[in-house]
Amino acid sequence: MNDQAAPAPSDPLAEFAAHLRELPPSCGPVRIVAVDGHAGSGKTTYAARLAGALGGAPVVHLDDLATHDELFAWTGRLREQVLEPLAAGRTARHEVYDWTRRRFDGVREVPPAPVVLLEGVGSGRAALRPLLSHLLWLEVSRDTARDRGQLRDGPEMGAFWASWMRAQDAHFVSDPSQPFADHLVLLRPEGYEMLPGPGRRSTTP
Repeated sequence: MNDQAAPAPSDPLAEFAAHLRELPPSCGPVRIVAVDGHAGSGKTTYAARLAGALGGAPVVHLDDLATHDELFAWTGRLREQVLEPLAAGRTARHEVYDWTRRRFDGVREVPPAPVVLLEGVGSGRAALRPLLSHLLWLEVSRDTARDRGQLRDGPEMGAFWASWMRAQDAHFVSDPSQPFADHLVLLRPEGYEMLPGPGRRSTTP
């Protein structure tokens, strides 16, 4: 009888998190990892799981920085309130937008951790890519993601979704992220699958 315990199965997400920690910093001492994809594609859930695999990495949600009037015009706010402090090795403090009250209401701190996740539609935009260590794209079709998001939010958000989809489509036509992704993330029944992306860099396994 073999008394030796069988080796624990490998955790692909943990292995990928270990790879991210080894990447060169991209923003001062911080490795910024963007999680992009269509609205409703599962970015927030994936970012939370990846943050856990990274031992509690901070996550910056772009929904906290966008507004009803500036769905995609948040780059300056992100740079000033988040990226510039992190680049200097300081804790960032950014305002948090309240989508019900339609105003900024609250502040969230983001420490200069080894890896900081940037989650949201457009997080892989051209203006930010020079500051990214890695770009992930949730490989879910536009229509499937939309249907998921509308099911999640309910029919009362139908008018907002219609406006949002027009803005999102216009954004990705003028400033696509998927062609520059280092990895494509697919959700399978057994978990996440990582595929090399079209923009894979030489440091990416």
